Amino acid sequence: LQPQAYQPMSPFAFGKEMDWAVARLIQARENNEQVAIWGDFDADGITSTSVLWDGLGQFFTQPGQLTYLIPNRLKESHGLSIKGLTQLAEQGVRLVVTCDTGSTNLKEIIYANDQGMDVIVTDHHTLLAERPPVVSIISPRSLASEHPLAHLSGVAVAYKLVEALYETLPDIPTRPLAALLDLVAIGLIADLVQLTGDCRYLAQRGIQQLQQQRQTRSRPGVARLLELCRRTGDRPTDISFGIGPRINAVSRIHGDASFCVELLTSQDADRCEQLAQETEAANARRKGLQNDVLNQVKRQLEVSDLSTTGVIVLADPQWPTGVLGIVAGQIAQEYGKPTILFTLDEAAGLARGSARSVNRIDLYELVDSQAHLLDGFGGHPFAAGMSLKIENLPLFKDAINRELRQIQAGQTQGRVIATDLTVCVSDLGGALFKQLSLLEPCGMGNAAPKLLIKDCWFENTWHQKIKDPKTNQKIQYIKASFVVKDDATQTGFPGTWWGHYKDDLPSGRCDVVAELDFNSFSTRKDPKGRYEIRLVDLRPTQLASPPTAPTTQIIDQRQGQKTSPEKTQDNSGVVLKQCPAAWQSLRPWYHQATMEQKPLVLAYSEPSSTDAGATWTTLIGLAKYLSRTGQTTTLAQLSDRLQVSPTVLNVGLQALRPFGFLVTAVTDGIRVEYASAIPSREVSSTEASSTTVEKQTDAAQTFLRAVQEEQLRHQYFYRVPVDTAQTVMHES
Repeated sequence: LQPQAYQPMSPFAFGKEMDWAVARLIQARENNEQVAIWGDFDADGITSTSVLWDGLGQFFTQPGQLTYLIPNRLKESHGLSIKGLTQLAEQGVRLVVTCDTGSTNLKEIIYANDQGMDVIVTDHHTLLAERPPVVSIISPRSLASEHPLAHLSGVAVAYKLVEALYETLPDIPTRPLAALLDLVAIGLIADLVQLTGDCRYLAQRGIQQLQQQRQTRSRPGVARLLELCRRTGDRPTDISFGIGPRINAVSRIHGDASFCVELLTSQDADRCEQLAQETEAANARRKGLQNDVLNQVKRQLEVSDLSTTGVIVLADPQWPTGVLGIVAGQIAQEYGKPTILFTLDEAAGLARGSARSVNRIDLYELVDSQAHLLDGFGGHPFAAGMSLKIENLPLFKDAINRELRQIQAGQTQGRVIATDLTVCVSDLGGALFKQLSLLEPCGMGNAAPKLLIKDCWFENTWHQKIKDPKTNQKIQYIKASFVVKDDATQTGFPGTWWGHYKDDLPSGRCDVVAELDFNSFSTRKDPKGRYEIRLVDLRPTQLASPPTAPTTQIIDQRQGQKTSPEKTQDNSGVVLKQCPAAWQSLRPWYHQATMEQKPLVLAYSEPSSTDAGATWTTLIGLAKYLSRTGQTTTLAQLSDRLQVSPTVLNVGLQALRPFGFLVTAVTDGIRVEYASAIPSREVSSTEASSTTVEKQTDAAQTFLRAVQEEQLRHQYFYRVPVDTAQTVMHES
């Protein structure tokens, strides 16, 4: 809760990749080379570019030696492009530093090298199986999932690179490193990353700095954005509902968002005022377009059979690309299903779409399963963008729904909202708000507390349409306002429900899920702002207590059984013979038993506790054998041989890279090759097979920790009481 008590990780926790990046930047500085920052057009990409522009600007002259490039959202896609790299090469650029992009641009990186340009990648998106030919690739995806840096967004990775340069050349910068933290907080929260570990720390520090902007105006553009969205900067929601959407709106409406970097970094107050007004106007127009598309999507869904639909996939040639992601997110939340919306470029024969996930479904994995149908694809578990031939769209829709059905076989469906605290209307107000605000910043991994208000009703309901500040015309983007009351008090409490009319509020009693917020907007009635609730969802009171679902019995037969990886069942129950390592691994079995109205039988024996070092030695031996013989294998075979899960195996395959092994996917599995040209320290065969900690790379140690952690989890699930398992499974 207290950032001053947290010890952040060193930027050099990224290992040799960070060393190589810093060394190349110092070389560029000493040789007066031209350096280009390659960013992205969303809020994380814009703030990433701004952090590098300000941070590297302490070491390189601007704009003479340092420049930046951001793709046009409406004409180009995320990532590097041949056209842009050609332009940079013609300008004499010799080093390209990416931010929030570049991890999967193998073809473009090779092209950059051919043009005499080195590339440093800083990114947080999916890594290729094979390390690309770059000077350095700094990515949290290379770290174990429990590592404090594992969930950094693009802007935070960029910040860590600047931090490493500050630590290496401490006498050069004239501005403190902490001056970048407000930008880091904006990108972190806007990109919906998990706010734990260093992510939470950086967001906390950044928000502390952001709330000073309207007084210090150290960033005139940021201060003006806060004023225009009527926010103070002291809340994460000031970013997620204020600054973030405004930055994102620019590329959605104009395509080119390059001026946003100037808006966030310029010290020219007049110029920032002009750019802030353009940003505000773009945001208003974005709201209008968004609502138009949302209504059109809902009309299509009215004639769709949602009972047989796992993934919503819709397309229309008139839908503007820029708002598809936002609308997909709204539909996913409202209907409880992953949603992919396409616009059709009939001249090019391509469908270009954006996708958003829901209910913890890994969207990247889901879409990647259909990669053979796609022309382009990128993203992460919660959001993705893609393109494919229009003729492949029906095949894609059927295949991705079939894939989800296979993944979710036996799992329950439906929209479920978990609440954190049941309150009365009289509990709402400043005192409760101050207690809950200790948990901020809230976001992925630390959701804002959901309050349940039972048996309440609404009064003084009304709605309004938002105006476009450029035309002063009302647009189809609305919010309902109300006062909520219950039997505990005669005094009501104000609230809003975005995207709804007053007619959407029921006239009778209902149960409400809401978040408690502070609206800093000054009115005649509330000159200092007011506390209010933001409505999340509601249901009629008569539906508040659904019948209790039957409990599936769990039978304990864990002693004396022979472990077998196969899933078997008999007439008396569904039998689990493989010891799980997480509750989510147990749930599909429990749900299958529930569907078949049989007990779940835990029949796995005590898991082995093989020394993690021996597992590493076995992996090294297998890698040598496969590279020497040229044989292929499957991930399932390797997992079975090493007795580790696919997740831990993936960590192990990553750990092979510094030892010179390349792991590539082939049709019938994977191939392992030895390639000593990979930039790494020299490792002898004797050293590679050693299990002593002193002689293991950071990557190998990460694998050892992952093996040990999984073994501890297996031991827990071998001993977990049946009553505990019964409770957890029933509540899930």
